[in-house]
Amino acid sequence: MNFIETKLKGCFIIEPKIIKDERGYFMESFNENTFAKGIGKDIHFVQDNQSYSTKGVLRGLHYQTGKHAQAKLVRVLQGNVLDVAVDIRPESKTFGQFESILLSAENQKQFFVPRGFAHGFLVLSETATFFYKCDNFYNKESEGGIIFNDSFLKIDWQFPLEKSIVSEKDLVLPELKNAKKAW
Repeated sequence: MNFIETKLKGCFIIEPKIIKDERGYFMESFNENTFAKGIGKDIHFVQDNQSYSTKGVLRGLHYQTGKHAQAKLVRVLQGNVLDVAVDIRPESKTFGQFESILLSAENQKQFFVPRGFAHGFLVLSETATFFYKCDNFYNKESEGGIIFNDSFLKIDWQFPLEKSIVSEKDLVLPELKNAKKAW
């Protein structure tokens, strides 16, 4: 596996080693020892989540606060999505900056989003199956979120937002300046 740290300290793009032959391919999608060495810290994942969405579905930007904060290791099993992480760590030099990456079943890349980041994705293919590991259990009372079209963040979702499909819950999220603090 190849671990590439992004401009946002602690966020990594992970490129797997894919072994192909006439039968198809094989890859190791996760190895705790390799992962810890690659990101420079031990993470113990406790929950796996999977979602299926159609083209234009935008989920996010979500995070968990305080002791319920979550790190996520995300990937796409089918289709392709634009995945986005926003640094919401108040002490960070990159507070309010984001990183986006195309994740697809074809490129098999993964994205590690540490605690202290808001996360979201938009489906660019007809359908997509999105999979992620979390290092902490979900807690409803600790939910936080930022509106996807925040005027400060100016995220280019690479899709016409007027055609996006967003939940009622996500449509009323605040901008970053008014969002629930992560810590």
